[in-house]
Amino acid sequence: MKKIGLVGGTGPESTAMYYKILNSEIDRLTNGRSMPDIAIESVNFRRAWDYVVKEQYGPLADYLAEKADALIGGGAEVVSLTAVTMHIVWDELAAKVKTPLVSIPKAVSEEAVRLGIRRVGLLGTAFTMSQEYMKKDLKAAGVQVFVPNEQERELIAKRIFEELENGIVKAETLHEFQRIMERMKEQDGIEGVILGCTELPLLLNSGNCPVHCLDAVQIHIRKLIELALDGE
Repeated sequence: MKKIGLVGGTGPESTAMYYKILNSEIDRLTNGRSMPDIAIESVNFRRAWDYVVKEQYGPLADYLAEKADALIGGGAEVVSLTAVTMHIVWDELAAKVKTPLVSIPKAVSEEAVRLGIRRVGLLGTAFTMSQEYMKKDLKAAGVQVFVPNEQERELIAKRIFEELENGIVKAETLHEFQRIMERMKEQDGIEGVILGCTELPLLLNSGNCPVHCLDAVQIHIRKLIELALDGE
């Protein structure tokens, strides 16, 4: 089995989720015979987020590349980020790192196409919803991407940053998000919704979304497991 390397810390809650699910799923898939070797390089979330907010993408790419290279130097063969927002510097990062990285947007796009979804909503941080890094693979595959309106985007971003990033999950926040998805289903005709922030699965899942739920974390983890077990 290939060693898995995670660039984590953005944020700690989603990193813990990756670690736990990778262990439990590989243990299950191997019928209790094996659990993965996993290395985590955890970034300073405040530093990384400050780079994003200030649009200092060069220093951000350098910082993430430093972490990815440390993982590769430690023997990791399957390497990925554990946050969608950090994909804002994906092209620059991929050019700096010696081993190919496993992209969250690419994995989600492939899953949407496999399911035959042609109109999809995107929830995530303010940066993920407003910029193209989570959308371009989907658009290239012929999938239309819709985002919430400005007021809804502000609410979603606030709830992610103030609540979910800190592991706080509230019933009233769930209801707010459900109302947003219901509106998008009615007005935009979305057939599915992408949980485009790795903290959103703390709140949303296939059992409480009004449309098909494309959980970026679960989809990405399945891809990581597939690559880690390749040849087993």
